[in-house]
Amino acid sequence: MEIALVTLVGGLLALDATSVGQFMLSRPLVAGVLVGWLLGEPALGIAVGSILELYLLVSFPTGGSRFPEGATATVVAVASAAGVGSAGAVPIGIAVGLVWGQLAGFSITALRHLNGRLVPEPEESLGESTSARVVAGNLAAIAIDFARGAVVTVTGVVVGRVVLASTAGSWSLESPDSLGLLLVGGAASAGILLRDLGGFRRRKVWFAAGLALGILGARLL
Repeated sequence: MEIALVTLVGGLLALDATSVGQFMLSRPLVAGVLVGWLLGEPALGIAVGSILELYLLVSFPTGGSRFPEGATATVVAVASAAGVGSAGAVPIGIAVGLVWGQLAGFSITALRHLNGRLVPEPEESLGESTSARVVAGNLAAIAIDFARGAVVTVTGVVVGRVVLASTAGSWSLESPDSLGLLLVGGAASAGILLRDLGGFRRRKVWFAAGLALGILGARLL
């Protein structure tokens, strides 16, 4: 039942990313809170979602570029780490989630190519039949995107739980050290974002605010 619920959420969040809504529910922070709450571990969901949000801030889903799917990465990371009591649960779960988010990005590229085949050819005469085909193609693309998100998510969770079961116990760092390691990686991502926004000289206030929030978040986590 838990796997079925996570699979359903993965499919719905995949739709929110592009096909339907775009209500920002597929952002790692929101997705992490949602999945953590569903699995009875809200603190885990907040921690994983916050860290992955920081890691994926520099990934802009614009144009035809390929990008990691943050929702899939978050769902896989939280669902894989849930119920694992060792200090390695969060870092290893996040690592698996990031890898699976990249793989999900390839599936999005394949979906785009498939969607192109569902669109009527431009030379076809415009009329009621063509309008019906456009509607049918749109609905088919939405259904395929949901199925893609669900399959990628459940596969990632199954693989993630196998990986966590075999490696989490041998993780040598304690929880504070593991969190520090993750935040160092997040700081690099934040630095890239700061540069994209104009650099330190033009964004000193942003940098100071981000540093203060990062310190506060590290203490709360």
